[in-house]
Amino acid sequence: MVTKKTGWVVALGVVVSLAATGCGADTKKEATSTPKQEPTAAATAAATPETKKEPVTLKFMQYTASGSQEQTLGDMVKAFESANPDVKVKVDIVDYNNYYTKLNTQLASGDAPDVFEVGYENFVSYAAKNTLKDLTPIIAKDTTFKPEIYKGLAYDSFKYSGKQYGVVESFSDVVLFYNKDLFDKKQVEYPKADWTWKQELEAAQKLTDAKSGVWGTYSPIQFYEFYKTIAQNGGGIWSADGKPTVNSKENIEALNWMLDKAKKYKVSPALNDDTFNQPDADLNAFKAGKLAMLRGGIWNFGRFADAPFKWDIALEPGNTKKAHHFFADGLVVSEKTKNAEAAWKFIKFMSSDPSVVSKRIEKGWSVPAVSDEKVMEAYFKQTPPASKKIVLEALNSLVLTPVGPIPDKWNDLTKAIGDELDKAKLKSDYTAEKALNEAQAKIEKLVTK
Repeated sequence: MVTKKTGWVVALGVVVSLAATGCGADTKKEATSTPKQEPTAAATAAATPETKKEPVTLKFMQYTASGSQEQTLGDMVKAFESANPDVKVKVDIVDYNNYYTKLNTQLASGDAPDVFEVGYENFVSYAAKNTLKDLTPIIAKDTTFKPEIYKGLAYDSFKYSGKQYGVVESFSDVVLFYNKDLFDKKQVEYPKADWTWKQELEAAQKLTDAKSGVWGTYSPIQFYEFYKTIAQNGGGIWSADGKPTVNSKENIEALNWMLDKAKKYKVSPALNDDTFNQPDADLNAFKAGKLAMLRGGIWNFGRFADAPFKWDIALEPGNTKKAHHFFADGLVVSEKTKNAEAAWKFIKFMSSDPSVVSKRIEKGWSVPAVSDEKVMEAYFKQTPPASKKIVLEALNSLVLTPVGPIPDKWNDLTKAIGDELDKAKLKSDYTAEKALNEAQAKIEKLVTK
């Protein structure tokens, strides 16, 4: 990997030169007979050391460290501050469920963080609204920076209208986690690559022990899980020509599958279970040995590393086809920052510095988006899980976030569909068909606005 550490050393100093003229008795005499001169203001200023500048402070908000990687992020920030003593970073880690609400509030109030994390599905919305700093001229002046240190497509995903508004930090996908001890106890075959929803259900029914609070399978009912699950049934949010297809037959079938795991088959916790409606409840339950199978992001490898049981990962079962989430997270700079140069140094360091890349791998965080193949070799050596190459296999069936023809209205789209999914989840008489018909009408209005 061709990369240069972004350490900047600020050298502050004043050299004062005093010239002595003449020597001997005549000089002494002249000195004693010459009236004493008061120093001029210019001479006083020259002889006084320049006041050392206070370090610049950057406000940094992010979400991917929430839940298990707070210490890892802290170590990365300390490494940056050590290499850049002229910059201090104030970190604000917010859980994903509340992240964009808090970020948008701060942006609207004029109190935006200097640097913040954003998924590429949300990136276009912010770039289109002129809330991000165009980094193109700063990058052009930085002779130490080489874009080829990143994977090309990942780096380009944070461009908008030909301008670079951020840098890719990492990529990740979602796979099927499973508790090998629970499978062994019930003598159930481990998940295979060719499993469909049918095989998943059959295994989940054998693994569920409701009296002991152990559930066979679990996946959250929310927008992100929905658009991935409908893809596993041949559905989608948009048609090929950009028209909304939210209430298609395939999508209704997929939502019923999501709901019926709890309502009909009883292999997942009740939909109104308050415990499972709390942030990270599913992750905590898996680590506590209460979930046999869980659809979860690979960024949770570190969280589960010390789980008191054997676990592994597999490709997610689909119905008519395979489909897996793909996420790219990037770092961007607020348009209103007063410290753009320092912010650029920070995001460059946090996305590509070797110490950060190695720390991300060591702690089982998401995959660094750097182009060096040796990085991936080191990544695969970190276990558990034993079947880590599933991470790359899942990319063969990735489904991108469905921004469609209205990328600048992404937040409106997710809310419109998410609100209807909540109703289907919590209202017993609110069917999957009704929920998606209502969502369809809302999306059609967004398209025509």
